[in-house]
Amino acid sequence: MNDLGDAHLRSWALHFMTLLAAGPGDQLAWLGDQAVGTRSVVEEVLLLCRTWEGLVGRGVGEPATLRAARAMARRLGDFADAPHTGLWADELAAKPVWGDVRSLARQFLLTELGDWRRPLPRPDTP
Repeated sequence: MNDLGDAHLRSWALHFMTLLAAGPGDQLAWLGDQAVGTRSVVEEVLLLCRTWEGLVGRGVGEPATLRAARAMARRLGDFADAPHTGLWADELAAKPVWGDVRSLARQFLLTELGDWRRPLPRPDTP
């Protein structure tokens, strides 16, 4: 086990989950003028879910969080197969999948940290 690497991955995961759990207005404010493609976000969330499985397997995360992480991966797995050429900011309010992801991210953070309300990460560290 690489304690420093696992600590970094856990921190990255929690920062990203915090962004996913935030309300659409906060997410849009966080994005600002950044042109973040939906496909990139979907791929990053799916990577996050796989990474979290490994972290929990190494005893770094709360095992009960896997329910929300796996549900998020399943929900985005179907969505990932669709072609995405647009920006995430344009889809946040328009696509119901992001409301589902938001709810699951909140469950995840509540289970892992006891509260889902956390300051958003700096925009350069999702």
